[in-house]
Amino acid sequence: MGSIVSSRVKDDGKIVFEVIIDPEEALQLRGNLDDVHLFSDRVIDIAANLAQRGKNEATQYFLVPKQVRKDLKITGKVRCQKFDANNKTIFIYVVDHY
Repeated sequence: MGSIVSSRVKDDGKIVFEVIIDPEEALQLRGNLDDVHLFSDRVIDIAANLAQRGKNEATQYFLVPKQVRKDLKITGKVRCQKFDANNKTIFIYVVDHY
């Protein structure tokens, strides 16, 4: 997990953050410095469920909670990234707007 160590506001209104992260977390960016999103798992407040089906519950589904699926129309590709950080595994799904 990382931390924001300083921030400042630029003349154009954008905010510049200086962050410190573990080397393993930096490696998961695979060298990408653009289109990076910051988030905190402390902000996540919507409960979600996992459905398990099949023999020995071998198939698992992440269910999209009702609070966030309003006006959600998935017709294109859905991309996923598994992100390991300390004692948590974070799954990030990216869905293009319809």
